[in-house]
Amino acid sequence: MSIIETIIDVPTEHQRNVFGQFDVFVKKIERTLRVTMIARDGELKIIGPQGTVGKAKSVFNNLIELSKRGNLIMEQNVDYALSLAFSDQDDQILEIDKDIICRTINGKPVKPKTLGQKHYIDQIREKMIVFGVGPAGTGKTYLAMAMAIQAFKDGKVGRIILTRPAIEAGEKLGFLPGDLQSKIDPYLRPLYDALYQIMGPDSFLHNSEKGLIEVAPLAYMRGRTLDNAYIILDEAQNTTPAQMKMFLTRIGFGSKVVVTGDMTQKDLTAGQASGLDVALKVLKNVEEIGVVHLDHKDVVRHPLVQKIVQAYDEYEKKTQSYKQKAVSVKKTGSKQKEE
Repeated sequence: MSIIETIIDVPTEHQRNVFGQFDVFVKKIERTLRVTMIARDGELKIIGPQGTVGKAKSVFNNLIELSKRGNLIMEQNVDYALSLAFSDQDDQILEIDKDIICRTINGKPVKPKTLGQKHYIDQIREKMIVFGVGPAGTGKTYLAMAMAIQAFKDGKVGRIILTRPAIEAGEKLGFLPGDLQSKIDPYLRPLYDALYQIMGPDSFLHNSEKGLIEVAPLAYMRGRTLDNAYIILDEAQNTTPAQMKMFLTRIGFGSKVVVTGDMTQKDLTAGQASGLDVALKVLKNVEEIGVVHLDHKDVVRHPLVQKIVQAYDEYEKKTQSYKQKAVSVKKTGSKQKEE
């Protein structure tokens, strides 16, 4: 295997961003691709086998371009650029970065960061109802919220309705003081957080007082018909089949619905079927409904979260495999006794 070297020009104003603090990003790319990198006088020399040098060059060129577009390069960007390089999809990271949904109150662009998230956004644009299923940190709720707020600002819908089942996360909270709103606000806090960040508290309160933005528990949806609205059902894995059917049949003309959930984080009582699981099976052949499955590769929180999600996925697959083998052995033993 021949060893080659290549040189990349790195503009001085972007070096700190793409190299990372104490060159942490450079070191990560060196370890991952097993190349040697030497930075000197605005140039980056890459030395190693031809195939990996090409990948390293592509990764750095993409990071430089992302930096030029005003992005703060994070470890997640480096990890994802490396993963795309291994799958020969290097150019996709720049295509993803072009898709700006909206901007936060501070001017920060909100956009997909992975191919899975890009597919999710595209499905929301194309379909009337979209199910976004995936682990924590994949941006399911935040991206759906951004799409809803932008549609509201553009006049495509007249109001935004955000809802989630008010169910305790595996612990009994007991009596909560205060009026009804005080009791349900803790369950809806993640939705408020996203609204404040994207829309700003003043704009949210103004539109909320006018009834144009509503944040409410799922139980409040019964008996309503929701026309010309952008509706987001969050934490849908905690709905019962009856609740999910009730929610989906509220949809009126001119509305768009996004249902998000994580099948690995159910807080229902043992043995209780999830409305999200049932809905995905019942509606799988309905063309107007989109289903997007996100996975650990789409996690955009701290890289450790991605590793945690992946570790739990592997553990659950092994556990399921052991259970299936145990059932198979039990059935075989029963048959032998009968014979």
